[in-house]
This record gives sequence, C-alpha cells and structure tokens, in this order.
Amino acid sequence: MRQILIGGAWPYANGSLHIGHIAGLLPGDVLARYHRAIGDKVYFVSGSDCHGTPIAIRAKQENKTPQEVSDFYHREFAECFERLGFSYDAYIKTSANEHKDFVKDFHRKLYESPFVYEKEVPQAYCESCKTFLADRFVLGKCPKCGSDTRGDQCDSCGAVLEPETLIEPKCAVCGKIIGFKKSTHLYIAISKLQSELEALVESHSEWRKNAIAFTKRYINEGLRDRALTRDLEWGISVPKEGYENKTIYIWAENVLGYLSASRGAVGENANAFSKLWGEDAKHYYVHGKDNIPFHTIILPALLLGNGEAWHLPDQIVSSEYLTLEGRKISTSQNYAIWVKDLLDNYEADSIRYFFIANGPEKKDAINEIFDFIRNANKFFDTEQPWTTRNTNKNACDNTLYQCVQIIANLAVLLSPFLPFSSEKVLKWLNLSNQWKKQHVESGSLLPEVEILFHRIDKKVIEAETEKLKAIL
Repeated sequence: MRQILIGGAWPYANGSLHIGHIAGLLPGDVLARYHRAIGDKVYFVSGSDCHGTPIAIRAKQENKTPQEVSDFYHREFAECFERLGFSYDAYIKTSANEHKDFVKDFHRKLYESPFVYEKEVPQAYCESCKTFLADRFVLGKCPKCGSDTRGDQCDSCGAVLEPETLIEPKCAVCGKIIGFKKSTHLYIAISKLQSELEALVESHSEWRKNAIAFTKRYINEGLRDRALTRDLEWGISVPKEGYENKTIYIWAENVLGYLSASRGAVGENANAFSKLWGEDAKHYYVHGKDNIPFHTIILPALLLGNGEAWHLPDQIVSSEYLTLEGRKISTSQNYAIWVKDLLDNYEADSIRYFFIANGPEKKDAINEIFDFIRNANKFFDTEQPWTTRNTNKNACDNTLYQCVQIIANLAVLLSPFLPFSSEKVLKWLNLSNQWKKQHVESGSLLPEVEILFHRIDKKVIEAETEKLKAIL
C-alpha cells in the first residue's frame, strides 16, 4: 500500500472563496479520490492561512480581533469545501495550537542549522498606521522597469524585490509615504541550498511546464536569502531568546501546515507519520501558479534546512489563472464569483464538472470519458429499446443489460470527478467505488431512482452575465 500525501494550497482567511480558488484546488480532491479507489493510503490535507498583516488590517477596520476575522472565514471555507465534496482527511487552520506547536518545534531545529543567521535590515514602517508593513503592503514603482508594483515582486517584469528598493514607497493601507526602521531578524540562507534546489527541479521533468519555468527562472536569477521573522503582532511567536516581540514570517510557517495537518491526520501513530514523510511516499502539491515558488523553492528549502530528511515534493500540480469573461479575477475590485453563492444556486457536481471541463488545464482525465458516454448514447439511440420492447424482447433486454453495465462502470470512473451523483448510482446498483470492472447481475431490480442533474435554463446564464456586467 503506497503512502500518498496530497496538499491543497491554504486559502487566505481574510475574504470569501472565489471560483479561482476552486479551479486551482479541485484537482487535489480528484487525485485523493482516485488514489483511495485504487487502494492507496491517502492523506489529503489543507487548511486556512490565518496570520499576517492583511488579516490584522481587516480586523482593525472592522473593530474585531484578527482571531475573530480569520475564524469567521475558516468556518466559511470549511463549509464550502464540505458542500463541494472535498474529501480532506484534515482541514485545519494556522492559528490552531497543533499547528503553532509543530511550527515552533520545527523552527527550533531549523535555527540550529548552518543555514540560519541574524541580519539587521531596514523594515517598512507606516507612521500613520503605527505598524510595520509586510512586503506586499508596500506600494511604489519598480526600480527595474518603472511599473507600479508591490514590495515583494513586480507583476510587470517579474523581478523579485525588497521594499526599500522601491521608488516612492507608500503604505497600501492609508496611501501615505512610509519610512524604514532598522530591525534584526533571522534569515534562512536559501542561496546556500541552490545546488539541492537545482537538482530537485532537474529531476522532475514531469512537473507542469509553468512550475519548471517559474522555478528555473528564480534559480537562474540568483536565489536570495529570506527573512524567517518579522516585527508583526499577529502570528506565531518566535521560539528564540531575544525575539519575544517578533513573529515567524507567514511564508515560513504556512507551508509547514502540510506537515502539521498530516501529523494530525495520522493521529497518534508516529510510525505512520514517518512513513508518510519517508522516501517511499509520494507527495502532490496542488495550487495556482502564483504559489509555485512557495512549493518548489521555499518549502524544499525549509525541509532541507531543518535537516531531518523530510520527503521533498514529487508532483507540482500548478494551475494557470482562471479568467472571468477574459478578465483576471480581482477580490479587491469585487470582480469575482463567490463560491458560497454558487453553492446556494447550483448542484455541487455541476460546479465540479464545469471547472474540470472548462478550467485552464488539460482535461484529457474527463474528455475521454465523455466521448465514451456520447458513443454509449449513440448505441442506445441506434438500438431503439423503446421500439424493440414490443418487436424483439431479447434485443431490448440485451440493449438495457449492456447500458446498465456501462452506467455501472462509468459511475466508478467518474466518482473522483462527480462524487455525489456517482455515489447515488452506485447505491442504486448496489456496487462499491473500487477501481475495478463492475458487473450488475441480470434480473436485478432497481430501487426508485431520481434525476441526477437538472438542466440550467439559458435565462439563468443571461442573468448571471448581467450581474458581471454590472460590476464592470
């Protein structure tokens, strides 16, 4: 029995889920259901990313605590994933004690390594907001191409930036010019791990093209060391003397959620956890392409730096951006379709099928099946059992028998993609979803059945389109 870890990217708990999140994360559930069906031991894990400046700022704006804000969206996320049929073995949050305790233990070990050092650096500070700012909350012009950018990376030219290098830096919250204060922080020397990270990408030619291209670009541009700590209040406290007033930088703890969540999923079985993170396991990481470097550079660097022979990523399932009417989804501009609204109006399997069949990725895992379904429908129409039931009963019986066998096997093939409707069909036919050829005995009686999918009227589509036009 193979040990399979499937990690879905952790949505940030400062706003509702939109369809871009689902398009990027749904392949993880398909993989989990498939591997369970073929007999593998699967741990499908994820959670809500609950720390960092954006949540702290939103909490201040709403006169709430960061815990209240992140807990609200965590509950909403968990409900949406459950209604969509995401079969997580563990869905936790980074503010949970089991995650914080694991991260602190991991970092204590990491700080003992030769890859961690102290460095005094200028850190962005807004006098108006009276707070230090995360890199992405510093706005300005890119020193390389002159485009408007954030303090972590330029979307126009792709350059990796430091906030202090921006031209005319200002606060993304209040819009005022910011200053910089000297502060000492812990850094991880990712540059010293370049050969190991190069070997990782070179040994995985099966990664998606965007993952290979992004990772090689980061490596070729020269890997930069990254701060492990930050002068922020809302986060996990740094387990090191002298750093009591600092927290672990969000990027250095949220990716460790795959470890903390999987440890929770295996329960008290330490041996199972060791096997899951041992050399014989297989790991998938499922996310949008903007998260590629966090899974091909940052996570491996942390795992290597910790020095406990953790299993490095095997498969990087990195989806392209989902566009909406040809335009990029924007949460800040409210240009999005929210998952909770979809679930209130449409069947979960219909939503799943739409994103699998119409998403930005290849869908060969689904098109071949539906080509077969079209051929099966053609067979049914050609044989005309509604006629042969009166003219040739044997032919009619044979047609229906063959069609029932097709339906039984399609229910298994489609169960990773369309779990709710497949489960209904398998229950009607008294079958399991094991990944093997199915057979329904002749003469079997079906219970009362129901319509699996309801046709969506064109007027509904027109109404939804008008809603988007109103946003524009």
